[in-house]
Amino acid sequence: MDTTLKAKIKEFILQDIHEAVVIGKPDLFWQSLKNTGTELWLDTGDMHEAEKNWSAEMSALTTNNTLVNNEIQKGIYDDYIAKAKEIVKELPLNEQIKEVAFILNARHGLRLAKKFGGFVSVELHTDTAHDIEAIVDYGVRYFEICPDQFIVKVPYTATGLLGARKLRDLGIKINFTLEFSARQNVFVAAITQPNYLNVFLGRLGAYVKDNGLGDGLGVGEKAVMSSQKWVTELTKNNQVPTKLIAASLRNAGQLESLAGVDVFTMPTKVAAAGKVELSGDFSSKLGVDYPVNLNPSSGNAFVEKLWEVSDKELALAKELGANLPKNSDELIQRVHAAGCGDMFPYLSDADLQHISDDGKIPKHNRWAGRIATGELAIDTLLNLAGLASFTNDQAKLDARIESIII
Repeated sequence: MDTTLKAKIKEFILQDIHEAVVIGKPDLFWQSLKNTGTELWLDTGDMHEAEKNWSAEMSALTTNNTLVNNEIQKGIYDDYIAKAKEIVKELPLNEQIKEVAFILNARHGLRLAKKFGGFVSVELHTDTAHDIEAIVDYGVRYFEICPDQFIVKVPYTATGLLGARKLRDLGIKINFTLEFSARQNVFVAAITQPNYLNVFLGRLGAYVKDNGLGDGLGVGEKAVMSSQKWVTELTKNNQVPTKLIAASLRNAGQLESLAGVDVFTMPTKVAAAGKVELSGDFSSKLGVDYPVNLNPSSGNAFVEKLWEVSDKELALAKELGANLPKNSDELIQRVHAAGCGDMFPYLSDADLQHISDDGKIPKHNRWAGRIATGELAIDTLLNLAGLASFTNDQAKLDARIESIII
């Protein structure tokens, strides 16, 4: 796309934003939690819900393909989509759809930034997950729209690791997303060196519970605490140390059990429930080793890979960070050569379709044999399932765009 059209799109996104600014009021409950060392973010794109829960102690909002799709499907941007079509109408239809999706993400993110005054994490189109040029291009364009407040979310893929590193080298803030284990975050910290990275802890407990491997309690918490330890140690001497986000919080109790972790991104329901259910007497829980109750029959599931980091995984992450692969194929080849192939397994189209069909929580029995042989791992499956889920929601958003612009 030529620079003239990019400039027109940027101007279109920026024009006529008149948001009533929300001034968060101080809240002793949230101040107590913040005093443990945790940054407080809201995980929502819904302005009404965000306003009901926003306080002076909160510093950011984060969106994703699912949350933005929820807002778009309300119809609040239908007229805006029709106007956007006039800007991109000379592009092929599939490019029009992708550009309008970018416009919507950037516009909604900018409205959130103007209204609440904090940082806003904005997500790339899922079609870019394996396209390094697109990751860099759209990342730069997001940054240029709101350099002081936008944080660009890049998903955990081999391409994403390298694309996000290029963006970091350009000084662009990165929230690296869709991680499910300490070892994945060791890779991210060493290779990408982002501002933020994540553990989607709620889905870890759900995987164990829903698949009958145990009660699910403590699984996400244990993975978060391990990730926090590794990320802090690996990046403490970086010019910008990386911070860990506890994401996919499922209940108010996790606000207490994870207090002290670098960042919480809280669904509004969890934030609201915390005010009702908790005393507000928070203390840091950093370093707590939460127990995990597994059924005896789950021994070959290798659930411990969610919080353990092997010596060869650590050595590989450091080597890849110091000697960056030229492309994602080289990265994957080097991962397999080092005996860590379950982190980026070779999967068939049928495998990927099964993962997509199963939804956010893969069916363990389908993959148990391959997990036991070391070909696959739970964190890898959850990452692929998460990306597939976001892709499905992106497709719904794209379909609405197409229905308006054709």
